[in-house]
Amino acid sequence: MNPARSFDDTAWTDSTCPVARTLDLVGDRWTLLIIRDAMDGARSFTDFQQRTGVARNILTDRLRRLVDRGILERQTAVSGRRQVYVLTESGRDLFTVIVAMRQWGERHTFARHEAHSVLVDESGLPLAQLRPTDSRGATANMDTTTVVRNNQGTP
Repeated sequence: MNPARSFDDTAWTDSTCPVARTLDLVGDRWTLLIIRDAMDGARSFTDFQQRTGVARNILTDRLRRLVDRGILERQTAVSGRRQVYVLTESGRDLFTVIVAMRQWGERHTFARHEAHSVLVDESGLPLAQLRPTDSRGATANMDTTTVVRNNQGTP
């Protein structure tokens, strides 16, 4: 998302919180599943509908919102006969968010030996566990970080 982009039509849940603003833009189930599927190669309306099972009216609305918010871009397909949806740079930046959700889900929503899909790297191996790091590269967690409220803009 272009930081200069205006979201005049967006009523922010908490205008000073980046998490709340992100959820206001992409925080519903269907939106995140559409983004997940776009990262996995879905491009057409039919692709998204078949992969998610979402109703056509909801899918139309979510795709429109994602385009309006600069997360997806509409392009003409190579065949020239239909429109396809492609992740923008800000949409691609959500990859880490999707991976973090996937890894949390692998740890907390499946029984120990229950089968599930796995995200693998180019060598076919599962991705390493995402871990936030501090400015020195050490592992960071909720006990080693603090939110600084800055109502004046970026520090």
